[in-house]
Amino acid sequence: MKKKFVSLFLTAVMAASLLAGCGNSGTTAPAESKPAETPAATEEAEAETTPAESTAAAETTAESGAADYSGVTLTMWSMWNSTEPQGQVIQEAADAFKEKTGATINIEWKGRDINTIIQAALESNEKIDIFEDDYSRIAKNYKDYCYDLTDMAKAANYDATSYACFNEVATEWAGFLPCVTEQPQVGGVFYNQDIFDDCGISVPTTWDEFLAACQTMVDKGYQPLALDSAYADFTFGYHLDRVIGEKAISDLAVNGGWSKNEGVVKAAQQIIDFVKAGYLADGAPDEYPSSQNKIGLTGKVAMVVCANYVAPEVNNNSGTEINWGMFNYPAVEGGADPSNAYAGANSLAITKYSENAQAAFDFLMFLTSGEFDQKMADTADQIPADPSNTAPAIMSGTVEALVATKAPLSWNMGLNDNSELKTSFKDIIISLYEGKYATGEDFAAAMDALY
Repeated sequence: MKKKFVSLFLTAVMAASLLAGCGNSGTTAPAESKPAETPAATEEAEAETTPAESTAAAETTAESGAADYSGVTLTMWSMWNSTEPQGQVIQEAADAFKEKTGATINIEWKGRDINTIIQAALESNEKIDIFEDDYSRIAKNYKDYCYDLTDMAKAANYDATSYACFNEVATEWAGFLPCVTEQPQVGGVFYNQDIFDDCGISVPTTWDEFLAACQTMVDKGYQPLALDSAYADFTFGYHLDRVIGEKAISDLAVNGGWSKNEGVVKAAQQIIDFVKAGYLADGAPDEYPSSQNKIGLTGKVAMVVCANYVAPEVNNNSGTEINWGMFNYPAVEGGADPSNAYAGANSLAITKYSENAQAAFDFLMFLTSGEFDQKMADTADQIPADPSNTAPAIMSGTVEALVATKAPLSWNMGLNDNSELKTSFKDIIISLYEGKYATGEDFAAAMDALY
């Protein structure tokens, strides 16, 4: 770990001297896809790098080879509480970083309410160097207050210890790299590997293979798919994405025209047939978390479509240790790109007015790669932020799904883009899984009737 840490800082020092003679090489999103330009925010962030900061980044301690940040104090606003596993690892990393570099990390534990207070704090230039939040909010809502991490990330070879899907999307949204991924999430089909083994089932990659696997499970006395009503729109959104793609779903959600899209009718009919075949768990769609808990409580329910946090939820709620696996939602023949998955992340950003941005960035790298990222994954049962680290057994398959994802899907795959109708969409989708529509045309007509 020490060798990796030393290498990181020496790389940063060497790159800093090269960049001084080469000018700004920051990456920007393609003009056709990025949001409104914010050059002022980026230029201000670069201009506010103080001589003291540059000097501190360049100094090294002869004994350790690590950067000497003695006397530097960084303030971090965390979305966790100090007693949570994530908080405990962050504090341990902060203590270790101080021992190596001399920098003090003062952590203010704000909890989940951080997203209700961070905007005002940033607007008033409150003493904050580092803050945590969802990466989409950082890149979209707070970008004007975020330091441009592009050059520091390049110097540290951050691409080698992170997921391209998060970096590229955040850069597209903000116009520059505004954050470092800390706790990735991915959605897909989470399953009990023991049931698959008992049935002799390999992971299905197509819808036809998925249906065949479901029938094999039924024949062996298992119930294939748990479904709670809370995730009905997520589950159908995934299937619809595989048929028509998220962009088309978003357009339909906003403008209507569901009955005119043959893919909608096809996808709905496939779900109607799925339900009629008896592939849902008893009682599904059920009230959350009753259906997903049956995976642990009964040992007879095999799968659930959700994000990775479902695995520890089921284990904790049922008092069991499921042998979890995960695979991406299967492809539908003649449909859209099946390689992408729902992906989200809690991430870390540095304020553009921080007087010690390089020290802050070095701490972010220290926390989200190598030893402490592995410790975070193991302690909190989560996906590692560094794909070269190992996911805990409960997260089996998640790293592979994230690495394969080039264009992350949003939650509910575009259905949420109509904020006024998204609740009504969910009600109709729940009815679809309850078997209330005879045909895919009936489902599409019900969706159109909302406009």
